[in-house]
Amino acid sequence: MDARLQQYEDKMRKAIEYLEGDYNTIRAGRANPHVLDKIRVDYYGTPTPIQQVGNVTVPEARIIQIAPWEKSLIKPIEKAILTSDIGINPSNDGSVIRLVFPELTEERRKDLAKEVKKKAEEGKVAIRNIRRDGNDSLKKLGKTDVSEDEIKQLEEELQKTTDKYIKEVDVLMEKKTKEIMTV
Repeated sequence: MDARLQQYEDKMRKAIEYLEGDYNTIRAGRANPHVLDKIRVDYYGTPTPIQQVGNVTVPEARIIQIAPWEKSLIKPIEKAILTSDIGINPSNDGSVIRLVFPELTEERRKDLAKEVKKKAEEGKVAIRNIRRDGNDSLKKLGKTDVSEDEIKQLEEELQKTTDKYIKEVDVLMEKKTKEIMTV
């Protein structure tokens, strides 16, 4: 890969990583500790990820268990989960918090599949915007001492890179949709 295009490939890779992170927070009927990734707990005045204030485990397929390192954190963790958008009510026994994931209804699965498709579309748009920025900067190169043929070649290389990442978005979308639709 041409060094002038490397920055655009790096940005496309970051767009894919962001999409993967987004997909990890979508629950698919099975307990996945990543649904807690975006939730922050007030820990002595600092918003802190749940994974940093307690031990997060998956003892059964549809249960996440959070064992806070300090008992005083049970209420703040419960509050953070309740105010988040994961849609699960926590229960605690005084020492651990349990999140029980209900089976997803067919309708909910379809809604989640639509959300996955929407996020994939956003990822593709981001990648295409990166390509556009790359093409714009290549056109500016044309005003310097770079030949038209070389610019054409760089544009084709950028397009191939774009196609590769768009395809990767499609693969991620198919995989997540399949995971959601599997009962």
